[in-house]
Amino acid sequence: MTSAAVRSAYLDFFSARQHVVIPPAPLVPANDPTTLFTSCGMQQLVPFLKGELHSMGKRLVNSQPSFRAEDIDEVGDNRHTTYFEMLGNWSLGDYFKAEQLPWIWEFFTKVLSLDPKKLHVSVYAGSKSVAKDSESFKLWQKIGLSDSHIHYYPDNWWSRSGTPDKMPPGEIGGPDSEVFFEFTQVKHSLKFGKTCHPNCNCGRFLEIGNSVFMEFEKFDNGTLKPLPKKNVDFGGGLERITAAVNNQPDIFQIDIFKPLISNLEKITGKEYVGDNQPSMRIIADHLRAAIAMIDQGLEPSNKQQGYILRRLIRRACVKMRSLKGELSASDFPLILQAEVNKFKATLEKGLKLIDKQSGKTISPQFVFDLFQTYGFPIEITQEILKNKGLSLNFTAVKKLQLAHQQASRTASAGMFKAGLADHSPETTKLHTVTHLLHQALRQVLGDHVHQEGSNITSERLRFDFAHTQALSPDEIQKVETIINQQVKLNLLVKKIITSKEEAIKSNALAFFRETYPDKVSVYSIGSFSKEICGGPHVDSTGDIGGVKIIKQESIGANKRRLYAVLTHGTKKPAQ
Repeated sequence: MTSAAVRSAYLDFFSARQHVVIPPAPLVPANDPTTLFTSCGMQQLVPFLKGELHSMGKRLVNSQPSFRAEDIDEVGDNRHTTYFEMLGNWSLGDYFKAEQLPWIWEFFTKVLSLDPKKLHVSVYAGSKSVAKDSESFKLWQKIGLSDSHIHYYPDNWWSRSGTPDKMPPGEIGGPDSEVFFEFTQVKHSLKFGKTCHPNCNCGRFLEIGNSVFMEFEKFDNGTLKPLPKKNVDFGGGLERITAAVNNQPDIFQIDIFKPLISNLEKITGKEYVGDNQPSMRIIADHLRAAIAMIDQGLEPSNKQQGYILRRLIRRACVKMRSLKGELSASDFPLILQAEVNKFKATLEKGLKLIDKQSGKTISPQFVFDLFQTYGFPIEITQEILKNKGLSLNFTAVKKLQLAHQQASRTASAGMFKAGLADHSPETTKLHTVTHLLHQALRQVLGDHVHQEGSNITSERLRFDFAHTQALSPDEIQKVETIINQQVKLNLLVKKIITSKEEAIKSNALAFFRETYPDKVSVYSIGSFSKEICGGPHVDSTGDIGGVKIIKQESIGANKRRLYAVLTHGTKKPAQ
């Protein structure tokens, strides 16, 4: 069974149960400074899980391309990837455990015909703040699972930050119940423990789905409070489910990856066996992820998402060279070849310097200098040294790096400490300002201007847009003046829910790379601005106070970035 067939079957299954298919969010979030990438399907739904009404209703389903940078070092085994597709279904205060668990069991065992004897489930064992999930345990018993196939684990809790004690104020989470497929042909390795179980890392068990019961939000005082409604948030990796359907323990042998692996065998002249497998898996995953990022407009750089993209490409280069004995840009897809060529000279120079260290004690200062002088990534140096059997005090290296980057770390902490998800007054004001800024730029520069992304904290907004050249001081002043004129007019901000087609017909602006559902929220600011957006916004522009543009910069070919902050002003009666 192909991955496309699995995806189609899943969407059809939940569509038949009154779920509306919603489009995926961009891989690089347009309006969420709390994270670099979309890492799960629920990310775009946080405001609605907290109680806001979704334009498409209470039952939703989709397939979401996702990326998790924290899994880069995990890639190389039979099941981990950085880039994946997450199948998800949600209940926003509608159904709950009694419906979700039987449905997902039916999908796995009836629609996909997975052998029930090879399925195990896990439930939350409880903690000081939340009781164990005995309700889910009893539901699985009722469905027909034996007690030996139901497992209590203390880490069966989901939030973007981890268990309840790790959740920051404002974070939402809840107990979850996972489903695992057992590959009975895989023998357990004793290096992972005496006995095998669903959470074992030997490769015999593979998690294929997780039903999260989103019930709680973290208070400022550290306690958990119930959300306004109980929600369901299911996520299942398409690649893993496809592997289970085909009883294939190695996800790199399903239809998504097999052509990539076969091509690597031709390029390198090596077979996909033994010690070659980890490197080939890393190359296949990293190139797939890199191409997906570039397709969405991301470019390699030394900052934020661009640095992650560059790290993926360079790590793939190192692995390709280790397999082939040389690095050639022509072995890579065309859109990656320029970056490969940039790194080739750096790689060869770095490898020569590392070879001179063989048999010696590798000092943290040497590794840091290699990074500082030649731009040789510290993580790659660590990996090369490990392969040579050389040890490294990686913690000491990171301390050197962090002391060199203290200023940027401080700025980064400020950037990411608040986001739209917190709906703070300052963030809400600045989010509304992005609408005013977008329209003002179009008035001053032309209708070719369109939003490419934004990053909003309580201190400032960052707005990315398409334009060919730097703005002159006069153009910046004109834009700023137009915005503040609308603030002084204290225009009402109105929201309507309408069809995407009607919104576009009404000339509502939209984020350039966003894909919207059939019904959307449209925010109008007087007669000045109209945009498709998910909110939140002020009631009227007078609440903003005033706006000052403080900085501009280039972020690549035909792309500009502006920074703006709030200033004080006087609110007048709404017009």
